[in-house]
Amino acid sequence: MFSYLIRRVLMLVPVFFAVSLVIFLILHFIPGDPIDNLLKVGSSPQARTEMEARYGLDQPLPVQYGLWLGRVLTGDLGTAIVARRPVADLIAQALPHSLRLGGLALLFSSVVGVGLGVVAALNRDRWPDRAIMGGVLLGSTMPGFWLGLILMLVFSVWLGWFPVSGARSWQALVLPVLTIGLGGTALVARITRVAMIEAAGRDFVLLLHAKGLSPLRIQLRHVLRHALIPVVTILALRIGWILGGAVTVEVVFARPGLGTLLIKSLSQHDYPVVQACLLMLAMAVMLGTLLGDILQAAMDPRVRAALG
Repeated sequence: MFSYLIRRVLMLVPVFFAVSLVIFLILHFIPGDPIDNLLKVGSSPQARTEMEARYGLDQPLPVQYGLWLGRVLTGDLGTAIVARRPVADLIAQALPHSLRLGGLALLFSSVVGVGLGVVAALNRDRWPDRAIMGGVLLGSTMPGFWLGLILMLVFSVWLGWFPVSGARSWQALVLPVLTIGLGGTALVARITRVAMIEAAGRDFVLLLHAKGLSPLRIQLRHVLRHALIPVVTILALRIGWILGGAVTVEVVFARPGLGTLLIKSLSQHDYPVVQACLLMLAMAVMLGTLLGDILQAAMDPRVRAALG
């Protein structure tokens, strides 16, 4: 198990370098640069040249990438060109809001998704199953930003139950959490239902019925435990995607966070901030994938046996 963990961590190293290169190149290929937001109207070409030299933007792209990557590997995310503050400070100020939102959305989608999946599996091919799967299908195809606007219109504008925007109270978290969590709920419910139906057809379930255990106890205590293996793996994989999905939701609800910081910095072409934000989101996806593989190996004896 330990050797498998080491191999998986080492596999992330080339992925990290490839992702960092893609982030750097895509950002620098976008028209415009941060100097446009710093120069005054009518500034001379010499002023632009001096400012580009000050921030190292006059050097070839391979040199800029090497310098940026070298600083990142030593823990230095650089200084924001437009905001003129350390990038680490900006991220440290925004990240807790995104983690709080993403963590609550993950908890919501886990609890509600598993619950709906269990109810659907226990009522297979009956009306509760059809109703839940119909709602799941609708929830999985609904864009997050559109759902956020609908929830805002109904519960904030019409009913006045929750604030439209901001992050000053726990009420401001309800609608953003629902917006992000409902999509994950649909996925978790569908996987839970399929996994429980598959596990219910295995030989050990027939043996438990032969021993006289009640069907409900078999389903909730034994079948569900086996069905949670793929569910836990999917939830770990969704860690990064939930943080990425929070980008649009934070903008819709005008919440402070990594997404708001990313969009604002992207409009200003503030390279160090955008690169750091995108790298953080990419690392969240990579770490979620690693966590999913580790949890699957820890929960499934067959996987551990295959690893040797």
